[in-house]
Amino acid sequence: MTATATASASASPLHSRSIFLGIDVGTGSARAVSVLNCVDIYIPVAPFGSQLIRGLQKWGSDSVLQPKRPPRGILFLPPEMTATATATATASASPLHSRSIFLGIDVGTGSARAGLFDEAGKLLGSASSPIQIWKEGDCVEQSSTDIWLAICTAVKRALSLSDVAGEEVAGIGFAATCSLVAVDSEGQPVSVSWSGDTRRNVIVWMDHRAVKQAERINSFNSPVLQYCGGSISPEMQPPKLLWVKENLQESWSMTWRWMDLSDWLSYKATGDDTRSLCTTVCKWTYLGHAHMQHVDENSSRDMEACGWDDDFWEEIGLRDLVDGHHSKIGRSVAFPGHALGCGLTSDAAKARNFELGLVTGTPVGTSLIDAHAGGVGVMESVPHSEGNGHTSSFYLVFYLLLYIVIISLSCHLLKYCSSESDDDDAICRRMVLVCGTSTCHMAVSRSKLFIPGVWGPFWSAMVPEVWLTEGGQSATGALLDYVVDNHVASSHLANHAASQNISLFQMLNNLLVQMMPDMGTPFIAALTADLHVLPDFHGNRSPIADPNAKGMVCGLNLDTSERQLALQYFATLQGLAYGTRHIIEHCNEHGHRIDTLFASGGLSKNALFIQEHADIIGCPIILPRESESVLLGAAILGAVASKKYSTLRDAMKALNAPGQVIHPSKDPRVKKYHDAKYRIFRQLYEQQLSHRSIMAEALS
Repeated sequence: MTATATASASASPLHSRSIFLGIDVGTGSARAVSVLNCVDIYIPVAPFGSQLIRGLQKWGSDSVLQPKRPPRGILFLPPEMTATATATATASASPLHSRSIFLGIDVGTGSARAGLFDEAGKLLGSASSPIQIWKEGDCVEQSSTDIWLAICTAVKRALSLSDVAGEEVAGIGFAATCSLVAVDSEGQPVSVSWSGDTRRNVIVWMDHRAVKQAERINSFNSPVLQYCGGSISPEMQPPKLLWVKENLQESWSMTWRWMDLSDWLSYKATGDDTRSLCTTVCKWTYLGHAHMQHVDENSSRDMEACGWDDDFWEEIGLRDLVDGHHSKIGRSVAFPGHALGCGLTSDAAKARNFELGLVTGTPVGTSLIDAHAGGVGVMESVPHSEGNGHTSSFYLVFYLLLYIVIISLSCHLLKYCSSESDDDDAICRRMVLVCGTSTCHMAVSRSKLFIPGVWGPFWSAMVPEVWLTEGGQSATGALLDYVVDNHVASSHLANHAASQNISLFQMLNNLLVQMMPDMGTPFIAALTADLHVLPDFHGNRSPIADPNAKGMVCGLNLDTSERQLALQYFATLQGLAYGTRHIIEHCNEHGHRIDTLFASGGLSKNALFIQEHADIIGCPIILPRESESVLLGAAILGAVASKKYSTLRDAMKALNAPGQVIHPSKDPRVKKYHDAKYRIFRQLYEQQLSHRSIMAEALS
């Protein structure tokens, strides 16, 4: 007798190929056979139950498919028959020559990037194009017109480099910095600049012009602020909106839509001004949990916005944004990945001078903030030895069927069968570091955790139906650039690096290694024993939440050599890692259980940066297979919009893949050293507060 189980159409989302597993229990062996791999485990006849499970486990670990691509069907055959499995293409299957490619677009602080990914999450090619930026004091501005042109340039280059036709792109997703865009009723730019230049209609995320407005908003102690770590940041949108109203009244009156940059990009592409649950919850004080009382990801992905707190907007002096059913800030809000409008408009696809080179109607997913896209692009990149969550549904299906066919396995089912809660528990022990110009620290939890000084909890802002905690450092890559570029030895060292065809930071890392024998240090971190940096040069976002914090350096001398530059760079890098340790410890003290880090972004490519973080924090750091995780996260939005996957989490599991794992040093001297420097790091801010108090008293 043969028992057959076939996956139903409503089960797991469709994969690019159908996989079948055959299981053969013979007299002396149990075998697990797939169409791509066969594993023989020769064992005694009794007890064969546990041995068969071992065979399944080995199949899962050895198969090129890996457990996150579960088989569609299982065949159980009696001992006298050989297990076989075949897959036949159905009439509805895609033609062999066709393929589904997903396009991710990421607008960072200095450039727009486009990346094309296949159904396995592999990057086929990418391109970037610079965008203009204006900086005047605390004011930082950009042009949405310039940004869109850069996107079009990057997309066309990426298509050409990847040898991908526009017709092959099955879905598009946008990610961008949490900058603020102003447009009029015709969708044209409205100036947000003192200059009145209409090109400058974007207040960049790092702009700190609204510090006083943020302080005033915080003085009201509105209940919504508990979902921002207890206080609102000048980098969020309400203070910036209040600043424009108070300082640029003409622009305020002309503006028809205020949008987060990533929402504006999807609006520009589709004509649909639906906002993202990610942007509105994280940067606009929208209450995602109020939204979710009426809708969930599977039943309906968008609806009329019901998470705005009108009392808050009236209290801070922005009652006019509530009028018209919140039309200026968002009448409808959607889950990330929800397909917008009718897809790409003909104007966006083929408009003169601004063409993307794509097909009209291509699905476009609701957007994400760039850091959150990085989280989506990396958070399921779990090595299989650690990925119990990937195997949970795999074992559940197998064990239920094995119980029916082989009664002796029943005791083993209880031991090995895991549930979705195991997967949920695993993801709640992870933190994603998206390390670029700034760094965002993102962790999720099933319970609502209010953590002073840390943004959130944000409901469904990144991963649907869990709470997001978001810490951050406002200047990381930007700070390292600042420290290096402003040193007198920088230009000479940069020329030396260029002559060796390596980056300036790689040259600095190499120089530090060369310095160890001369300085007699037992390990590289000890080079900075006399140099300490508090990296709050652009304020402290988390966990102190002090936008007035300043950077501090302790241990300078008159040395202006390249070696001294290397030490200042290294001490700053370590200071950033101590800041991340402070954030993680603070989160764990308030209910998180973070024990594994995932890193992405430009700084994750700096080996010294990552190793120092692992050593200082004491956690392993997992790097994704694809280093461009923000682009991948954006592409995943397109994959969900294309209906290839039914949920964002399904798409994450299918397209995320692990790369290298960086472990903390096992040398106890390294831990002792960093613990000592961390104590000094914490003392530096306390000293700064004391200095502030002394000077405030002197000036009173």
